Amino acid sequence: MDEARRRHYLEALGIELWRSRDASPVPVAGTADGTPPDPRGQPAPDVPPQRVAPAAGVTEPSPGEPDTAALDWPGLEARVAGCRACGLCEGRTRTVFGAGARDADWMIVGEAPGAEEDRRGEPFVGAAGKLLDRMLEAIGLARDRVFIANTLKCRPPGNRDPRPEELAACRPYLERQIALLAPRLLLVVGRVAAQALLASEHPLGRLRGRVHELPGHGIPVVVTYHPAYLLRSPEQKRQAWRDLLLARSASRG
Repeated sequence: MDEARRRHYLEALGIELWRSRDASPVPVAGTADGTPPDPRGQPAPDVPPQRVAPAAGVTEPSPGEPDTAALDWPGLEARVAGCRACGLCEGRTRTVFGAGARDADWMIVGEAPGAEEDRRGEPFVGAAGKLLDRMLEAIGLARDRVFIANTLKCRPPGNRDPRPEELAACRPYLERQIALLAPRLLLVVGRVAAQALLASEHPLGRLRGRVHELPGHGIPVVVTYHPAYLLRSPEQKRQAWRDLLLARSASRG
């Protein structure tokens, strides 16, 4: 990505740019530890990944959950479209399977579809989706070169948080997507998705800032804020930028 376009996306994220007399702009929040930028005007290095062991107590799928182990991408998508494993099927307009490159190195996992996602059958559309696109562009990734999915494939009524039984019913679909994609990195956005994937009850603030491993897969996981939250709390965009740098570093490790 050329420097002018990169600057545009950083500015859209609310990341201030610092300019020396001799150097190109460098994002202030790009430093790994929050220290001021290098006075020589050089970009700060990527955050070195620090792996965290998988959480204990991962719940195995129950006998009543969908059997997805032998499904390929078309078969899995068809199974999701006809799913009636929980009560959310009664109120949905469309299932939201996921979208993007099915050979991507990065998989983005959110919480659940909203009203517009339910209407269109696509994840992360609307204002939150546009911000997610800018976040990815800021580190040189295009939306069509990642795969985006949610922990739930159907919208909870009133956009409430997913219930444990709903997450359990949908988990085999997400697990199969991860197995088929075999990504180099999972970027998990939002508290509900992070707690569900990492089998953790820790708040988002304690899950951020380090590299986890997905239980049962060993895939690096980085947690950050949901774009919808960043739209309400723009002061947290600096922290989200650091999470993105950490994710980029972990994916190269």
